[in-house]
Amino acid sequence: MHLHGELGAGKTTLARGFLRACGVTGPVRSPTYTLVHVYALTALTVVHLDLYRLRGAEELDHLGLTEWALPGTVWLIEWPQRGAGALPPADLRVTLSLQTDAHEAQLDAETPAGGAWLKRLTDLRRAESS
Repeated sequence: MHLHGELGAGKTTLARGFLRACGVTGPVRSPTYTLVHVYALTALTVVHLDLYRLRGAEELDHLGLTEWALPGTVWLIEWPQRGAGALPPADLRVTLSLQTDAHEAQLDAETPAGGAWLKRLTDLRRAESS
């Protein structure tokens, strides 16, 4: 998932909620300074990147991310535009924005897998509201 939005739009909060829903019980910190946190869970691995401090995509080479490009790995990438061309493609693009009294999230499927995720979310939401 590529997480887009201005500073304070809720990218890290969304990532924290996702990780909690996946079963992470320990601290979930923003990887702003370390750039990457990896969470090896029972059913999957989550790689949380915050590329805000990157000056260019070439800086990703030093992070050793290719070892995590495996099936069963979910990527949550904040500020993905800073690593454009060197990142795996997004299945889902999440664009967060601040409104006057709320946050807004726009989800767009970028691949068939992303489309399947969106369909599942829509189905779950419908089931909860009925």
